[in-house]
Amino acid sequence: MTSYTPKNILITGAAGFIASHVANRLVRTYPDYKIVVLDKLDYCSNLKNLNPSRSSPNFKFVKGDIASADLVNYLLITESIDTIIHFAAQTHVDNSFGNSFEFTKNNIYGTHVLLEACKVTGGIKRFIHVSTDEVYGETEEDAVVGNHEASQLLPTNPYSATKAGAEMLVMAYGRSYGLPVITTRGNNVFGPNQYPEKLIPKFLLLSMRGKPLTIHGDGSNVRSYLYCEDVAEAFEVILHKGEVGHVYNIGTKKERRVLDVAKDICNLFNLDHESSIKFVENRPFNDQRYFLDDEKLKSLGWAERTTWQEGLKKTMEWYTSNPDWWGDVSGALVPHPRMLMTPGGVEGVAEASENVQSDSPHPRINSSQFRKVGPISKTGSNPPSKPAFKFLIYGKTGWIGGLLGKICEKQGIQYEYGTGRLENRAQIISDIHNIKPTHVFNAAGVTGRPNVDWCESHKPETIRTNVSGTLNLADVCRENGILMMNFATGCIFEYDAKHPEGSGIGFKEEDTPNFTGSFYSKTKAMVEDLLKEYDNVCTLRVRMPISSDLNNPRNFITKIARYDKVVNIPNSMTILDELLPISVEMAKRNLKGIWNFTNPGVVSHNEVLEMYKEYINPEFKWKNFTLEEQSRVIVAPRSNNELDVSKLKKEFPELMSIKESLVKYVFAPNKKF
Repeated sequence: MTSYTPKNILITGAAGFIASHVANRLVRTYPDYKIVVLDKLDYCSNLKNLNPSRSSPNFKFVKGDIASADLVNYLLITESIDTIIHFAAQTHVDNSFGNSFEFTKNNIYGTHVLLEACKVTGGIKRFIHVSTDEVYGETEEDAVVGNHEASQLLPTNPYSATKAGAEMLVMAYGRSYGLPVITTRGNNVFGPNQYPEKLIPKFLLLSMRGKPLTIHGDGSNVRSYLYCEDVAEAFEVILHKGEVGHVYNIGTKKERRVLDVAKDICNLFNLDHESSIKFVENRPFNDQRYFLDDEKLKSLGWAERTTWQEGLKKTMEWYTSNPDWWGDVSGALVPHPRMLMTPGGVEGVAEASENVQSDSPHPRINSSQFRKVGPISKTGSNPPSKPAFKFLIYGKTGWIGGLLGKICEKQGIQYEYGTGRLENRAQIISDIHNIKPTHVFNAAGVTGRPNVDWCESHKPETIRTNVSGTLNLADVCRENGILMMNFATGCIFEYDAKHPEGSGIGFKEEDTPNFTGSFYSKTKAMVEDLLKEYDNVCTLRVRMPISSDLNNPRNFITKIARYDKVVNIPNSMTILDELLPISVEMAKRNLKGIWNFTNPGVVSHNEVLEMYKEYINPEFKWKNFTLEEQSRVIVAPRSNNELDVSKLKKEFPELMSIKESLVKYVFAPNKKF
């Protein structure tokens, strides 16, 4: 008998029902195995399903889609994956009647991506593909022997057809490329953590809510049910003892009619059968029976351990103890749910006779780990669509990036922070494919800590982020048809003969940068020039940013209020409280090109500090020094200029002058005297 010991296992779809039980079992039982789980956290996934494993040192969770070839290749290589257990799939038959294309995309294309990645990377020693008993089609009612692993595949619904199609790809890669594949075909599984679109959790929740248990047709359809822990053990056995190239049925000969299942659940809650069970219209096609021959798996040493009554009682106890595990699941509890899915969009759950609204219950790692499920009109005239806006923001830990997230929350805009590093193209592609944003905001960049002098001694790091990373992001966004809002700087100019200090003549968007005093400014001018080749970028030149948060060390006011001496030169400045909401509006309007992104006019250091003294601290004192004196205490010269913002003012006539905005947004809200 074969004996196989894996080292690094990738489990796809592991935040789903069966896969989470398998992942938790392997993490718990085999501390020497590294378990990497990949899940895009779709509506029927829940990160809480993996709570038993999340603190374990041999466990790692990655949020992502198996359809992202770059991500899959990256994981296989960087995690040294030698084993894949592929669960990720759309599995609910009812939903497949609503939009079968999504099933093709997930079940066939997603599997193909995985297989191709295995072929290319060449390090896989086991590829276990998880299929279903439904690929065999309907079993005759009087059959006494179940379908064995060599039986013909005769799928009868879009879901099972896509699973059969995926199996063909798996078999082909095994034969053509020698990929070490194993396929499993399982009966129905039940137990804790299962999304309530499936029969048993659906009936349990309906009983708990005092609602009728709705049965398709007359309830005579026969199914076999295995408890989840027994199934997890079956995968453990197949992982270690399964023969490459073989198929294994995971089943039981203990069958039950759907009507009998409903009656057993009524008995658990002491409900009357007659009044608690309601028969509704059947599916377009509903297989009468699935029946498997499970002798091959038993020959490896596996056996069903949990009786039907014991498993059902455990499952009921779990759901009664965790009624809100999945959040609002009213859409899944209707008799005939349909997931009307649009590629990359939002799922809407609709029942022909009523509107429903539901939220996926994913814990808030970030805001897009749950998707809004929108109501469908009774007339069907308003099909579900993608959210109007969904922002992907880079620079979560930065000042501007953090403020953008707060603005999105205030405006009710879906957003998520990027997790990839800008210089890593594969990670950016993964973010784009997984989050599917309408717009990308780049608020990431190296400005130096505590100031731009840092960049003078860290030039490679500065180039890597400010130039290479920004171009990388712009390029990936262009490939995906996405507008990138890029926060740049106006510190690429200095007063000159054509734009003298105090003249009111500012530098325009089309002017060539003339300040090269700091390495930071050089990189920003360089990347701005290169970005002109991209027609999907909106460049926003920020200068000396100020906000109402006077405790933030990045705030220009906070900085100069802590200096013993300051220069006194008029400059253009950006009041973030006023201008960041404008940047969001610019994204909504799909504005592109270069924009001077400051308030109109200029204000000097002394004028700012006079306001600080008037509104915040009447005892505040400071001294001035010249640029020559300043140059002795800094490494790199500083940019001083006025930007012409007539272009922005024309687009947003309500934009306040710098001094008006300082009073309204910064000093008046913080006034202490």
